[in-house]
Amino acid sequence: MKWSLLELRKYQEAPLAFSETLDLKQNLIKRDGSILDLEPVVVEGILTVDKAAYIIHYRVQTSITIPSTRSLEPVVLPMDFTVDEVFMTPEQYNRREDLIPEEEIIILDKDSIDLDESIEDNLLLAIPTRVLTEAEEHADKLPEGDGWQVMSEEDYLLQQEQAADQLDPRLAKLSELFSDDDSK
Repeated sequence: MKWSLLELRKYQEAPLAFSETLDLKQNLIKRDGSILDLEPVVVEGILTVDKAAYIIHYRVQTSITIPSTRSLEPVVLPMDFTVDEVFMTPEQYNRREDLIPEEEIIILDKDSIDLDESIEDNLLLAIPTRVLTEAEEHADKLPEGDGWQVMSEEDYLLQQEQAADQLDPRLAKLSELFSDDDSK
């Protein structure tokens, strides 16, 4: 979905409502090679045009398939989120009031708004950093192999405490020297 700014001027009186089903699979796979599959993306929202900015509010619904971060097994993640974005031309940005924080404004470098790019960006941002299969989420034991194991941060800290409390066998003879001095 792409609108020219000239075309959007006719929506200054009433917001532009939109509802589309988009096929963004190839673009997203090109941008992020770890994506295995993407269902058609259903987008519904409104675009409000005024003299100060172009404000878009939309909802995204789809399912994305990515590998588990633990076993690389495919995991299907349902995605359902809303996005609010403020677009401004450079002229609007220079005239803006400080009501909207600077980092929340997207400055248009073309005379059009491409909603597909916005949806792709927000889909990529919505992918969690930790993705597990159903079995991995419910497993009590973390993976391990020959000479290695995955452990939680709490287990690691506990192991470090226990290691600090144990006396190094190479220094055991030295501790005997100090214990003899205490008894005299």
